[in-house]
Amino acid sequence: MIACQRDRFAIPAEVHYLNCAYMAPLSHAVIAAMDKGARAKASPWRYRPADFFTVAEHFRERAARLAAVPTDCIAIVPSASYGLAVAAANVPLVRGQEVVTLAGQFPSNVYVWQDLAARVGASLRTVERPSQDCWTGAVLDAIGPDTGIVALPHCHWADGRVVDLVAVGAKARAVGAALVLDLTQSLGAMPLDFTAVDPDFAVAACYKWLMGPYGTGMLYVAPRHHGGRPIEHNWINRAGSEDFARLVDYREDFQPGARRFDMGERSNPPLLMGASAGLDFLLEFGVEAIAETLAAKTGAIAARAAVLGLEAAPVGTRAAHFLSLGFGGDMPAGLTERLASRNVHVSLRGSSLRVTPHLYNDEADADALIAALS
Repeated sequence: MIACQRDRFAIPAEVHYLNCAYMAPLSHAVIAAMDKGARAKASPWRYRPADFFTVAEHFRERAARLAAVPTDCIAIVPSASYGLAVAAANVPLVRGQEVVTLAGQFPSNVYVWQDLAARVGASLRTVERPSQDCWTGAVLDAIGPDTGIVALPHCHWADGRVVDLVAVGAKARAVGAALVLDLTQSLGAMPLDFTAVDPDFAVAACYKWLMGPYGTGMLYVAPRHHGGRPIEHNWINRAGSEDFARLVDYREDFQPGARRFDMGERSNPPLLMGASAGLDFLLEFGVEAIAETLAAKTGAIAARAAVLGLEAAPVGTRAAHFLSLGFGGDMPAGLTERLASRNVHVSLRGSSLRVTPHLYNDEADADALIAALS
């Protein structure tokens, strides 16, 4: 179990922030890295052409280590929606096929498929979750000969119910469907074997469980798509762009691997250096140890909440880092506002209270939550 890391964050003792699924607080190290990056831009005469590449590769290498994938498989994107747009431009979908999604899935992983389906004459097949169950069985039943794309998270953003992506990946490959994942609510807090799952594309924004700043994300691109079409054409993604003296010797070839999909102006020192520091924090402990520690935190809260009559799905059905508390009826009016007035910060999603702690939370935070709910 990992000891509480609260001293590495600027969280006052009286503030009980149990809302990492909303947005992670920035650690002192991330803030220092972002400040260093901003100061690099303050003195542009010291920012060399090579720095446009080293800062990006520094982030790319850490993102690849966290996901345990080759560095060439990581593209730098500004958001989950950008990465999903790259996927939509590079996976096949034809008239009459279906895109499988979850009911109530986060909008960024729905709108892009609605648009693609409308353009080609395909349709979305929305999977409903059986009551108090995980999503896996229903998703596997929905995948069939007409499935063109399976677009899913690892766990649902509202209630944390999980999808067995290894089983889903195998079924998708069996019917010839592409697998596209939004891992924003899981990567960094929930182990994932990319080799076993074998997604075509998988994106994660950095500002939640990757502990980084807003406006940066990582996109995994399977090697079979490394010759694909980027959604924008910028100078730095083309081969030979390291030589600033020859940028107008226009070239048709790209930087190797997934780099062709990098966003324009990727070399943003404050964001990339801050995001790298966030990844360093996770790599210090390892995702499996983080997941085990967060499971203990959510499990302890769930046990205490059960005494108050609040319902929670067991680990296995839900992701270990996600706790969704149900009230067995109507949600009390103004609940999150009343909790916030006691400096307890959580989220309301649907008919459940979403409680998502991280390594900066301690027993006092759990005590404050339970006392406020009582």
